[in-house]
Amino acid sequence: MGTHVIKMPDIGEGIAEVELAQWHVKVGDQVVEDQVLADVMTDKAMVDIPSPVHGKVISLGGEPGEVMAVGSILISIEVEGAGNLKESAQATAPAAKEPAAINKPAAALPVAAAAQAEKPVASQAAACRPAPQAPVAREADERPLASPAVRKHALDLGIQLRLVQGSGPAGRILHEDLDAYLAQDSQPLKGYSAPGAGYAERHDEEQIQVIGMRRKIAQRMQESTQRAAHFSYVEEVDVTALEELRIHLNEKHGATRGKLTLLPFLVRAMVVALRDFPQINARYDDEAQVITRLGAVHVGVATQSDVGLMVPVVRHAEARSLWGNAEEISRLAQAARSGKAARDELSGSTITLTSLGALGGIVSTPVLNLPEVAIVGVNRIVERPMVIKGQIVIRKMMNLSSSFDHRVVDGMDAAQFIQAIRGLLEQPATLFVE
Repeated sequence: MGTHVIKMPDIGEGIAEVELAQWHVKVGDQVVEDQVLADVMTDKAMVDIPSPVHGKVISLGGEPGEVMAVGSILISIEVEGAGNLKESAQATAPAAKEPAAINKPAAALPVAAAAQAEKPVASQAAACRPAPQAPVAREADERPLASPAVRKHALDLGIQLRLVQGSGPAGRILHEDLDAYLAQDSQPLKGYSAPGAGYAERHDEEQIQVIGMRRKIAQRMQESTQRAAHFSYVEEVDVTALEELRIHLNEKHGATRGKLTLLPFLVRAMVVALRDFPQINARYDDEAQVITRLGAVHVGVATQSDVGLMVPVVRHAEARSLWGNAEEISRLAQAARSGKAARDELSGSTITLTSLGALGGIVSTPVLNLPEVAIVGVNRIVERPMVIKGQIVIRKMMNLSSSFDHRVVDGMDAAQFIQAIRGLLEQPATLFVE
């Protein structure tokens, strides 16, 4: 037997150190080639670190939240044969350190799940069949192992993956585990009142370490609000005609070109409106005191994922058709939610579009995605009585709640930009008139 040492890889883009966000294995685990060992966080994205070998984990080189230098020892695995320990010891790497056996305490399972785990396997058939399970008490920011297809299936079913016990290799969650979770007679998690005991006193507390993606989000939001001079502008939009057009296009072309949501229409409206407001499609380097106006419209689309808010980028939205933008938005959203978005898909935006969908409320105050100078926020569509030409009619109304950097964008320009988007959405034919 030998030892194979895996070092923190060079992720590129001149990055010298990364944050260890999460372990997917612990000391004593058997791992297989290509199994994800850990997630590391760069300034731009979460990156999976896979295993290049089969073997047994004998030590971990860091704890979640620790910033590690490229080239430092990440994990040591016992393997068949000689391994690469001798070679690793001879190599020089900045800030390399001896692997320390760090056992991260596993999240405590509920009593029902622990009892189930202690029962011996009665037969080979039973070993292959996911047993009814109680919810797993994972940490709120823990990202369980699951394929993109399983993640989408769970999202469609409204299941939080962190509550599902996986029966696949290394605890990977399978489709069968989702079925077992739905069929279970759920038990309350430890510290929570049972059904019917809503008036019982609670004294439980939970401390969650801010690491990984959550730490990056916190840092970027704090930096944005401290550095930029935020101001918001809200306008209501009558989207009755736009919704009629969207429904018509879906009925006529949905089967062959794909279904259209509201987002690609909003992207198109932003592209058209920005032609007259180039100062809004810009980035501001406040250290160099330079504003860069861009002809290309790279729209960041804020997307909620298991690990927090991510902003994948629709590049060259100005050159895409309505369905082209729709397809790219869908592809990027799926990549972000499954944790498979590449680094270059999460950077380089020139303006951001954010929407809470059906939860969009009446008004919001979105935070700028620095170094951009504008973000367009979408609130939910509601039917309301409106007075048109002296008559009360029911119309579909939606608010745009947008924020700007007052250091770069004047209030009048921001208002006129949103009014231009409003005019395009209320007369949707003008979206396609060149």
